[in-house]
Amino acid sequence: MAVTATGLLSTLRAAADRWLFRIGPVETAPIRLVQRRIYVLPTAAGLAFAGALLAMLLASINYNLSLGYGLVFLLGGAAVASIVHAFRNLLGLSIRPARCMPVFCGDTAGFVLQIDNPRPGRRPALRLRAHGELADFDIGPAQAASVTLPCPTHHRGELALGRTVLETTWPLGLIRAWSVFVPELNCLVYPAPEPAPPAPPEDGEGDEGRHGRLRDGDDDFAGLRAHRSADSPRHVAWKVLARGGPMLTKQYANWSGQDLQLDWTTLPAHLDGEQRLSRLAAWVLQAEQGGRRYALALPGSAIELGQGPAHLQRCLSALARFGSPTAPRGRQP
Repeated sequence: MAVTATGLLSTLRAAADRWLFRIGPVETAPIRLVQRRIYVLPTAAGLAFAGALLAMLLASINYNLSLGYGLVFLLGGAAVASIVHAFRNLLGLSIRPARCMPVFCGDTAGFVLQIDNPRPGRRPALRLRAHGELADFDIGPAQAASVTLPCPTHHRGELALGRTVLETTWPLGLIRAWSVFVPELNCLVYPAPEPAPPAPPEDGEGDEGRHGRLRDGDDDFAGLRAHRSADSPRHVAWKVLARGGPMLTKQYANWSGQDLQLDWTTLPAHLDGEQRLSRLAAWVLQAEQGGRRYALALPGSAIELGQGPAHLQRCLSALARFGSPTAPRGRQP
């Protein structure tokens, strides 16, 4: 029953958003806040203030207090003026989605929005709200602000920023002006690496499989080879040449572990899909940190041997998008 009630409430809210706030698919940038996109209502403090003014007005009428009338109308005029100021604090702002760096599941995604203020006046006390999280900021006259909205991640895959609210209660906190929009901004959420994974499978035979592979580098002396015209003079074996030997070049190299073949099908059968992805993510990170080349094989796709930041990102992205999971938008503001 609880699940049905929650689903019904979400459906009704989505229908209300589409009808009242004209919320639909993602919007193309820039998103400009024109007059018809800004809504104004009193806050809880504003309703309490209105109630106090009503009580003061009734008392002034009952006791025929001229100063009471003047105070009520003065405070009422200030409240009405705050409606205009709150509305103008949002009017004309332009919003552009910037970026969101990939994160691991469980970390906080930082959605960055670029908000431009074309007016030669300061825009104070603004607030962004999405996924139940808040970000407060100000914008100077004719300036732009990059605002980072932190959102927790609970599922791997593509996390959309989704329904976002830009609001203000400036200047008195009695009136809330807000606008709702859906920017085209997603965050790629990698699967969380397994905390203490077992050692990755070691394939290979002979000395290379047991001891590793010799690669060009500059860490350890690995022997001499015939001199080439492109070799640095610093690497020439001058002592050998002085003894009447041929011109040779000192060879330096790095010893690194064997190449890894990370395959979904070789994982233990008792691991479910998400656990397999977490273990593969941990192995990919270990291989990259250890300076080893690695390949990744998933059902329906494969990534060849490689190494480096670009290869790491490619493998982690394949793990994040495996099965095309849809990350929920979370609690709406």
